[in-house]
Formats: sequence, C-alpha cells, structure tokens
Amino acid sequence: MSCGDPSMQELPQPLWPSPRKDEKHLLHSLPAAQALARIIRPCYGPHSRQKLLVTAQGETVFTGYAAAILEALELEHPAARLLQDTALYQAEHIGDGVTFVVLLAEALLEQAEHLLLAGLPRARLWEAYATATAETLALLPSLAIRVLGPLEDPFWVLHSVMNTHTLSQPGHLTKLVAQACWAVKELDGTFYPERVGVCRLQGGRLEDSCVLPGLALPGSPCGQVTTVLKGARVALFSCSFGPASPNAPATARFSSPTELLQLTKGSRQLIKTQLGQLVTAGVNVAVVWGDIEETSLALADTHGMMVIRMRSLRQLVYLSEVLGTPVMRFLVPPLEPGTCQRVYGQELGKEGSAVVFEWESPDIPAVTLVLRGATQEGLWEAEQAVYHGIDAYFQLCLDPRLLPGAGATEMALAQILSDKGAALEGPAGLVFLAFAQALRTLPATLAENAGLAVSHVLASLTAIHQAGHFFVGVGVEGIINVAQQEVWDTFAAKFQGLRAVADVVRELATVDEIVVAKKGPTYRKDLTS
Repeated sequence: MSCGDPSMQELPQPLWPSPRKDEKHLLHSLPAAQALARIIRPCYGPHSRQKLLVTAQGETVFTGYAAAILEALELEHPAARLLQDTALYQAEHIGDGVTFVVLLAEALLEQAEHLLLAGLPRARLWEAYATATAETLALLPSLAIRVLGPLEDPFWVLHSVMNTHTLSQPGHLTKLVAQACWAVKELDGTFYPERVGVCRLQGGRLEDSCVLPGLALPGSPCGQVTTVLKGARVALFSCSFGPASPNAPATARFSSPTELLQLTKGSRQLIKTQLGQLVTAGVNVAVVWGDIEETSLALADTHGMMVIRMRSLRQLVYLSEVLGTPVMRFLVPPLEPGTCQRVYGQELGKEGSAVVFEWESPDIPAVTLVLRGATQEGLWEAEQAVYHGIDAYFQLCLDPRLLPGAGATEMALAQILSDKGAALEGPAGLVFLAFAQALRTLPATLAENAGLAVSHVLASLTAIHQAGHFFVGVGVEGIINVAQQEVWDTFAAKFQGLRAVADVVRELATVDEIVVAKKGPTYRKDLTS
C-alpha cells in the first residue's frame, strides 16, 4: 500500500549510472515476504479478522492470532522461513508485535527494491539501512511518555494489548488477567509468568471464567481420597500406577500356570513395596500420567494417598516446574517431593472439574485463571489472549515504559524521519524517507482493517503530526487521541520488533539470488557387502 507523502510516489533519478538492461537490482525475497504479509495483514489491530486454519494434522482452528497462523504454515521459500522464524522469536520472547514484524519487514523490503532500482548499490543500501535503524531506535525512547507505576492497576494497559484479539468479553477477561498477575507479583516487583496457570474447561460462558487461588489443572481425583487439607507432599509419575499392562510386549515363556501365578503375586508384592516406599517418604498425593490400576488405587486409598490422573504430559511438566520436583518414570519416591498447603477437587458447574494445588506461604504464590466457553475453538482463542496479556505484564515489570498506540508511534517516527531525510542530501536522505514511508503502512493497515478510507485517514494523521501532535492514531471511526482513549503499546515489544525487523531486512537485502541445491538420490546400503 503506497500512501503517505506524495513526494515518495515518484522516485528520483538514479544517483549513479543506470545498470545495463540485462542487469536487474531486484530483491528475490520480496515476493515471499509479500505473500506472507498478505496472509497476516488482516490480523493486525483491534479490528482484525478471523481465519479458519486447517493444521497439518487436519484440525480446524478458528483464530486471528498471527503467531498461531505462522507456526502452522509449512513454508518452502528460504526468505519466507527466515521471516517466519523472526516473527515467531518475537512471539516467544516478547509475546507481542508478531504482525508488526511481518508487515514492517515487507514494507521495508519494498522500499529497498525501489532504492535498488533507483541506482543505490547494495553495499550502500545495507549501510544506509543500518544508519536509519540506529536513528529510529534512538528516537523511540523520546516517545515513551507514560510509565506504569509499581502500585498501579495494570488493567488499562492490558486491555489495549488484549483487545487485539476478537473476543466477546475482552473487558472481563482483561480484568481477570490483571487480577491474577497482581496477585502473584512479589513485593520487590518481581513477576514470574509461570506462576499464573491457565485451565480450559469446556462448558458455560466466557463470563463464567474465574481466578482460583493456587494451581488448577483439569481433572479429578480417581480414588476415595479426594482432598488433602494440610501438608500435601506431591510426587509426579509418567508411568502406570500399578503393575505393567498385560498387553505389554514380553519375551518370558511359562511352562505351567503356577509360574504365571507366581509372576502375578510378585507384581502385586512389588506394587505394595513401591507404595510403601512412597508412604515412608511422606508422599500423600500421587499425580499420574498413565493408566491407573484398580487394585493399586484401592491400596493407595488404604494409605490415605490421593491419586490424580493428568490429561496431558504438558500439564505434568508444568506442575513439575511449579512444585520444583522431578517427573519420575517409575513408582519410586523422588528425593524431594513437591510441597503445598492443600490439594482438593473443585467442581466448576455441571460440565467441568479441576484439581487445585494451593499454597499459603507467600514464597510460592500461584493462581489459575479458569476459562469457560462453549467451544474448544473459543477457549483456545481466549487462552491465547490470556497468554498475550501475561507476557505483556511481564515485559512491563522489566520495562514499565509505554508508547502511544493505534499507529501513533509509527506516524511520529515517520514524521521525524521524513524531516531528517528532507534535510539530508544523497542516498542517506532517501533511505530516511524510505523508512518513513514503510512506517506509514502500519497505520494504513489499521485503517484498512477498520473499514475506513485509508487515504483520508493518512492525510489527516500526516497533517496533525506535522503540527507536532504525536498522540493521534487510528480508531474505530477515524483518528483518535490515544492518551484520552488509553491506547498504549509496550516499549519493550516495539523496540525489540524494530530491531528484529531491521536485522532480517538487512540480511535479505544483501541476497541477490536464491540458489536451491538439487536433492541427490538416496542410495540403499548394500547389506551383503
């Protein structure tokens, strides 16, 4: 989308002698970046559109989350894969700005191709882009005019971040995330994201979601012992709770029924011995990812041991991280069981139940945000929004600075770079103008996704920012004052996104040709030689 300063619509004459007709200064990575951006562009901003994503496993996911779409794509073009990896790195380490990375990289590559066609050598382009990047990153702190206070409710900041997801009740969900993050934040300001758990339970409405004290995981106790009210000592197992399965492969051969009976008695005696070792070690809660045998469960009931079956290995590993105890592959007690105050089952309506691990000591706080919803797709989308808010709060604890949102920061940077570029002569000025033009495409995309007249919105934004008013961005019905509307971006996400985009664009701008090696034939090993 080419909108903004009219002077950039027509490129200047080449600064150096034009290349011969048989030579082309084209970026071979640009079509791949454009194709990837075309998929992600509708997901940018609070008025993004949803996609029905069919994964490689055949699952259909209803989502507008750019990171999930990028992760599911199986790309073959090396430039597209490089851009995909850059955006996913942004999602993993920052949690925000994924679409920003893809769209700005595409816009900068388009401007780079224009500059190459105008006669700018690739070596000079790389140096000029590095200079423009350094100038942009140096300008960014001057636009951070809002800071989240250490005792301030983070709701208004998280609402701006989580509102980029299409949800039926973003306000209610944001309130729960702010409550959960505030509850586990330590007195010195340290925040550990892993101490905020997320539990999805199908059934009910999103408004039925709640925050429970402790760590809640989907499931219910298997035996008669359903509650440990005091001094819970937890052991985690990724094996069967009982003797080996009769369907397991074996090589033993029996010559008589007596030998089979002796083996069965030996297995039962082994289980008694193993459970006795657990009881001696003080374990009174066993969390199992595997089969639970009825006889072993009855024996655990006689010892007052609570047995819980996990639905997934991921939940078991997460519980291991929070409790600080390893996952055992056999029914043997760990060197140091995990400890918490109490463990109990929690019924959440007719459709769902959870097991809660609760602490009273302030040293190991943990809370769980229980999400309710009618469909798995809606629950998954709500879960992504929750993690988006948790990551944003974590970044705010590291760096509380905030930037004007709704495209206001991009327009402010574009205006400053345009003024600098107009005052410079030669290729340096052109690259500053190219950077400004690329930044203007982001508020243009916000206006397009909101269904606004893009040219009119950009003209109004440009005029206002030229007058020095940098708090104006794109809203639902047109331009808005982001300070009054409380629309903010985290400084860490914007800074890291700009740096990542600049690095990947400079790498792709130096590529003059993409060479794919031919796959050689696979020869079978001759076993007779």
